[in-house]
Amino acid sequence: MAQGEVVIRFEKVSFEYGHNKTILDSVDFSIRRGMKVTIMGQNGAGKSTIFSLITGENVPEDGQIHRAQRATIALSRQVIPRNELDLTVRAFFEKCFTEKVYDIDPKIDDVLEIVNLKGHEKVHERIVSSFSGGQQARLLLASALIQEPDILLLDEPTNNLDKPGIAHLTDFLVKYKKTVIVISHDADFLNRFTDAVLYLDLYTKKIEQYVGNYTDVRDQIAARMERENRKNAMLSKEILAKKEQANAFAMKGGNLRAVAKRMRELAETLEEEKVDVRKEDKAIRPFTIPVQENIIGDLVTFESISIYKNHKIKKIKASIKLRKNKHLLLSGPNGIGKSTLLELIAKRNAEGIFIAPDVRIGYYRQDFSTLNFNDTVYESLAETTRQVSGRVNEEAIRSTVAGFLITGDMVHTKIGSLSEGQKGLVAFAQLVLTRPGLLILDEPTNHINFRHLPVIAKALSEYQGAMILVSHTPEFVEQIRIDEILDLDK
Repeated sequence: MAQGEVVIRFEKVSFEYGHNKTILDSVDFSIRRGMKVTIMGQNGAGKSTIFSLITGENVPEDGQIHRAQRATIALSRQVIPRNELDLTVRAFFEKCFTEKVYDIDPKIDDVLEIVNLKGHEKVHERIVSSFSGGQQARLLLASALIQEPDILLLDEPTNNLDKPGIAHLTDFLVKYKKTVIVISHDADFLNRFTDAVLYLDLYTKKIEQYVGNYTDVRDQIAARMERENRKNAMLSKEILAKKEQANAFAMKGGNLRAVAKRMRELAETLEEEKVDVRKEDKAIRPFTIPVQENIIGDLVTFESISIYKNHKIKKIKASIKLRKNKHLLLSGPNGIGKSTLLELIAKRNAEGIFIAPDVRIGYYRQDFSTLNFNDTVYESLAETTRQVSGRVNEEAIRSTVAGFLITGDMVHTKIGSLSEGQKGLVAFAQLVLTRPGLLILDEPTNHINFRHLPVIAKALSEYQGAMILVSHTPEFVEQIRIDEILDLDK
């Protein structure tokens, strides 16, 4: 394939999801070989849908998608299929290729190095299900990278990667000579390698194509909005003057009525010249997670903790007590058992960790499995309010979800049909309505639009109950009040 050749072209592509939910409306764009492109847009705008159209998993209602002949495409999937969990690592990677790859082990080692998953052990014979959720996410990323495709599609690749992991991946992408298209909310990561941006506008359902990295494009959009607002303000002033003149002439009657009519027509012409100002991504409204009332004393007591080290379960002593308004950060590398520990605590089933019996728990899981994907947003949150207060509090549900940008038909959409970012916002709405005494958070930044993160960090920092947090995003953690750190690796 020649450098600079167009490898993907969307021509007047329209796509609907479900009944009458337009995602793309007559969209045009093209991507050339070797470009490093970011897809930006609000949670739920349809960024992952573009990937499914590129791979052919979905087909457009209207328009054409042209792919370069013989161009190979690899997508970093979000979840490992159940039928692949029992494979060895070697077999998992062999499945990525249609033909047998001889001497695949060195290739596996190289790609595990890129995603920062290569340990001292030989992992080729390990079963995929024996890896933690974070490690499985890295395997998925590696399964796309190992194919060295002509078009590499990465959906939120920095989720679950620590700083060294992100550095390895960035270095790989900078050196990668073929086409890369990335969906990500990590501005620093994107700035290091992106040279173009496709912006999917949630309101117009169109794609705007920009040249430059994330920051360049953000500045271009801001400048354009300022110009449009200025133009509209000048036109509004002129329109008002013409209408006032028309009214004055009309009052005088006679021949001046014709002048008044011309003035009104001029005002209408000016009205048509106004431009639709691009609605920039909104951040969610500032919110508070209310704390459960009437809880006192030690809410959580840690006496010992089970971790997973060198393929063995190891018990370590601990002496930590969490009362109201005390925030604990749980740290440690992928695979040590942080998510498993949080799940056991949430189920009140963690050996050596005791939770006061009357404490209500709010639990944010990184895979959103605390939400029933078959329920609508409303049904799920109605059940939450019923469990907390014994009745459905419709007013609280509506006002809470609106703050998280869940409006209109989305309230009656099944949770399974929402984007990952929207599921995350529903999970936060659920925490607000739960009014927990103990808040447990496992990677709460995954899939969330970066504009929302300062708002979320402030709400967590100000939360007045007991909190246990796991996060691999240091910039996010820095914005939250942390009273104690428990490093499981030490």
